[in-house]
Amino acid sequence: MSDDGHEQNGHENVPSRQRRRFPGISSRAYEHPADRSALVALRKLSGFDTVFKALSGLLPERSLRLLFLSDSVRVSDQQFAYLNDMLRDACYILDLEKVPPMYVSQDPKPNAMCIGLDEPIIVVTTGLVDLLDEEEMRAVVGHEVGHALSGHAVYRTILLFLTSLALRVAWIPLGNLAIMAIVTALREWFRKSELSADRAGLLVGQDLQASMRGLMKLAGGHHLHEMNVDAFLKQAEEYEAGGDLRDSVLKILNVLPRSHPFTTVRAAELKKWSESRDYQRLMDGHYPRRTEDKDTSVTDSFRESAASYASNVKGSKDPLMKLVTDIAGGAGDLGGRVRRGFGGFTATNPNPKDQPPRETDED
Repeated sequence: MSDDGHEQNGHENVPSRQRRRFPGISSRAYEHPADRSALVALRKLSGFDTVFKALSGLLPERSLRLLFLSDSVRVSDQQFAYLNDMLRDACYILDLEKVPPMYVSQDPKPNAMCIGLDEPIIVVTTGLVDLLDEEEMRAVVGHEVGHALSGHAVYRTILLFLTSLALRVAWIPLGNLAIMAIVTALREWFRKSELSADRAGLLVGQDLQASMRGLMKLAGGHHLHEMNVDAFLKQAEEYEAGGDLRDSVLKILNVLPRSHPFTTVRAAELKKWSESRDYQRLMDGHYPRRTEDKDTSVTDSFRESAASYASNVKGSKDPLMKLVTDIAGGAGDLGGRVRRGFGGFTATNPNPKDQPPRETDED
């Protein structure tokens, strides 16, 4: 329901709570800079759609659609009607004219996804439906609609296909390495796309606390009375800043095989965005429109992405990122910093005069 109470684009039976609507909003309004630059570049590629149409014959999309249709429950006015209301409401708020089909699949593991090449479909598991309350679920539905609006479903389907292909050709060393290099890059991009979709979920639910609760439940289950948002966010700070260079390397190794960022990191990133000037301007009605997408500069998008990564590295408390910042800034005694970072130098050197000089210029 829009602020003026009028219905548009044929969406009816939306929940009565008034939420701000974003007519004609471009997905660029909420996309993470790294996600946005990749999408802008892909959309600008000549023949890109044709290539993916050709690939669609190799992908099991038809099989997946038939599988969900035959062995899951399709959300409608007659089945999971409250989810159907949420779905229509999310499409209405983000001005997505065609409502994607949505299915509930029997699976105790909480999960949701948006897949498909020709047309996106949304799937949520019973584990997720049982875990979340109405407002938390609304943020999840908005998250998946955000994926649909951005076109993430296409690229996720390709990622699933390439991951499966890598397993099939694992016996071919060079072929497997080439595919896994692409998969690794796609996963890094897709982790950023999840941050984008979290933002879309907040735009739909317009309830930061509900978004935070949902992420906490994904991490710790339904025992919400035993959890605290502030303490949960402190975990993200401790995760980023704690340990030495060995821990930094382990963080990278832990996240590489994942398609999603860690839940504490997602919560911290979403809260940071909700407090930003960009979010406030968006809520005030100042955002890019879809009609402007064709004029978007690839160079500008990559520049914004690079600036975002540089800012994250510079502001990071992670030991490895601080070392990178020091290298970029030309700091002295980097060898000593590395040795101390790995914890093997100062702890074993009994002679104080052989210690590297104490640093006084750290942030």
